[in-house]
Amino acid sequence: MFGFNDMVKFLWSFLIVLPLVQIIHVSGHSFMALIFGGKGSLDIGMGKTLFKIGPIRIRAIYFIDSFCRFGELKTDNRFSHALVYAGGSLFNLITIFIVNLLIIHSVLKPNMFFYQFVYFSTYYVFFALLPVRYSEKKSSDGLAIYKVLRYGERYEIDK
Repeated sequence: MFGFNDMVKFLWSFLIVLPLVQIIHVSGHSFMALIFGGKGSLDIGMGKTLFKIGPIRIRAIYFIDSFCRFGELKTDNRFSHALVYAGGSLFNLITIFIVNLLIIHSVLKPNMFFYQFVYFSTYYVFFALLPVRYSEKKSSDGLAIYKVLRYGERYEIDK
């Protein structure tokens, strides 16, 4: 049962852990865009821009949604775009394995932060790769991967 004592864990996970998982996810997209010769920019959160550091824009509601924009890729084909769309989930999977490996080898002690981190990362990978359309203009990474590989359609973020 959820009680008052659980509020600290809830706020910690909602305001710290989930945004960290989001940042890792969008960094994966940006990294893959860089690998294929594009330039990526990261928007962390929604709403009014609080500040900007290089290609990273932090918004007022930092814990809700994040996204990566990238320009044209020098290596411009279906496979390169599919890897850019998959980059977020790849980064989340890599961090899940790293955290688990460090815990197995006693470099890190198991605690609630790592449990929540792995949980939210797994959640992010699952829902990012589920091939669904969220709205008229927004699709999941999984649907974007499917469409670019099958039809050559490229997904554009217009936020």
